[in-house]
Amino acid sequence: MTKFHFDLVARLLFRTPFPFAGSRASYGYFPLPGASRRRGKLGCSLLLSLLVTGCAASSGQPAARIAEPDIAAAYIPLVRRFDLGLEKAAGAAVVFAPGIAATNAHNANLIDRKDVIGQVQDYDLLYFRTARSAQPATAEPVVGAMVTAYGEDTRHDLRVAHGTVRQIVTCAGCDAPAYFTFAADAGPGFSGGPVVDASGHLVGITFGFKDEGGKRLIYAYDMRRVQAEFSRLSRKPIGATN
Repeated sequence: MTKFHFDLVARLLFRTPFPFAGSRASYGYFPLPGASRRRGKLGCSLLLSLLVTGCAASSGQPAARIAEPDIAAAYIPLVRRFDLGLEKAAGAAVVFAPGIAATNAHNANLIDRKDVIGQVQDYDLLYFRTARSAQPATAEPVVGAMVTAYGEDTRHDLRVAHGTVRQIVTCAGCDAPAYFTFAADAGPGFSGGPVVDASGHLVGITFGFKDEGGKRLIYAYDMRRVQAEFSRLSRKPIGATN
């Protein structure tokens, strides 16, 4: 067994915590949504995170600005220094309702703790308060449709990646799709960033990627899932995190 495969198995069996932004690792593994309920079916179906640290290469292409005005108003770059300023980590977040933003739970160390509303257990989602009041129009992803993803690198430079929706994964009894995938050259730095359709509508936020057969698939949460999980979270008692 190679070190790579051993790492995957070890994280599944022993549930090794994901290395948050403050770690020196440039990536980490985590299970697909619902793994705590469907661990036996998932096997080693793990993804790489889209968090980038200073030692990792940037993904996507450089972009001067976000082309869609509503998305630009909702986009929040997340960059922070660690280890006495020697290490940096980057990701992104999206404002989806006035004063409320969403990102990945593995970006937790990039968010001021006092602003955190909470995170959910079965999905890599974290919600926090923001002074932004943006509320971009949303839409559902469509298989075969072109999408654009935005992310950040550790130099505070905007990155962009274009791709095509490949699959929308649903689950029995769910009120929204579990996640969708699209083929694109995104990667580290796109963690928690927006996915936008050709009409400029927000269709999701990214959370992981997986390389198979020389091709890269990006995984993202449909905005219906993001909104549904926030609704559930906001109904829980104060202090609850899942």
